[in-house]
Amino acid sequence: MSNELQTVLDSVGVFTITMNRPHVHNAFDDKQIIRLTKALIEAQNSEKARIVVIQSQGSSFSAGGDLNYMKRMGMNSYQDNLEDGKQLAALMKALYFHPLPTIAKVQGAAFGGGVGLVCCCDYAIGTPKARFALSEVKLGMAPATIAPYVVRAIGARASRQMFMSGRRTDAQRALQIGLISDLVETDKLDAAVDDLVSDLLNNAPNAIKICKRVVQEVSGGGITEDMIGHTIKMIAEIRESEEAQEGLSAFLAKRPPNW
Repeated sequence: MSNELQTVLDSVGVFTITMNRPHVHNAFDDKQIIRLTKALIEAQNSEKARIVVIQSQGSSFSAGGDLNYMKRMGMNSYQDNLEDGKQLAALMKALYFHPLPTIAKVQGAAFGGGVGLVCCCDYAIGTPKARFALSEVKLGMAPATIAPYVVRAIGARASRQMFMSGRRTDAQRALQIGLISDLVETDKLDAAVDDLVSDLLNNAPNAIKICKRVVQEVSGGGITEDMIGHTIKMIAEIRESEEAQEGLSAFLAKRPPNW
């Protein structure tokens, strides 16, 4: 893997993906998009990984599309741009539907596709230095590929406001609209992520995966008889699992569970 994207799996199962292009504010081009997607697949296929943390080197989280990359895309054919759009869409889908809990560690600015990465994660912890913008409209474009994930994260109205104005959103406003899940002082960012990781590691790993899946499955439609039946079957299956039996036994014995 290129030095522009680094991955580390530690001894407790934290798979950390680090964007390492500080000279361009961690903006990504087509190659970096492919690297990010492959890293997410690597984490998903790992038997030891339990949590994914996405972070970056330097003062910015991610400035979205690299300017040279965007300039090149502007000279491409419609078909070329379709293929390029598929790559970015594949990245966002891989992150949003990742079976492991995902955490964005947002120490600075996130623009364009960088906002998409933040919105696709289950958790996003930011600092007062974090800034967010979807300024594609200022370039005559729209954040179409990341739109489904942004709208799911912050809702339709806030999305329209960010999409149409192109204005920057500060960290406090980002917290209010759900763009980030927590806001901490810059010198507390590492500790906040570590605390969240510790909480997640204390929970049953397969149950966490099921929790992610059930939210995705029930959030897409109405509360129908089919959906109710599906959730009933799900809880029955979970209760019979080895993990659930271990969790209940540990609770009754007042001991830590073995996972």
